[in-house]
Amino acid sequence: MLSRAEIETIGFASVGEDVRISEHARFYGASRIRLGNHVRIDDFCVLSAGEGGIEIGDYVHIAVYCSLIGQGKIVMADFSGLSSRVSIYSSNDDYSGAALTNPTVPKEFTNVYHAPVHLGRHVIVGSGSIILPGVTLEEGVAVGALSLVNKDCAAFGIYFGNPAKRIKERRRDLLELEARLLAGLPHNALPESP
Repeated sequence: MLSRAEIETIGFASVGEDVRISEHARFYGASRIRLGNHVRIDDFCVLSAGEGGIEIGDYVHIAVYCSLIGQGKIVMADFSGLSSRVSIYSSNDDYSGAALTNPTVPKEFTNVYHAPVHLGRHVIVGSGSIILPGVTLEEGVAVGALSLVNKDCAAFGIYFGNPAKRIKERRRDLLELEARLLAGLPHNALPESP
């Protein structure tokens, strides 16, 4: 993992406390990337922030080989996480054949779509999944491995498939665990009654 001094030389817009970043991760547009507290970014991740930037909240984990790429804003709220090989895109080429594609072609010949992507609090995305531009995953959403998320996902749903569909409800116990963690209580302690 990089030292705090090494992290600060990358040139992020802001960096919280207890941030752990692999020396093998790569950052482009670092001045448009904000990192909260208790963030871990593992080996071979690529975060490429376009004009919209990337905002990473507190207690966020980005596992090996993940990529967050595009011109639109990408937000990962507190307690969200990505399993290995998840890709989040806030930009997408036009696949219709009506325009040229790829970044080596001048903009006037392309028709790239840019839209923000927002992962709410406590969102978890399973290994190998892809999230496309313009998608919002509301609080507590869980996405199963190898899913393609091309539409918004409603709070506390479990989604799976290609395209991802809501298959069941997710428990909300994690909200109580969050409160205990933030209050400095042990996992099994009960909060005091008001």
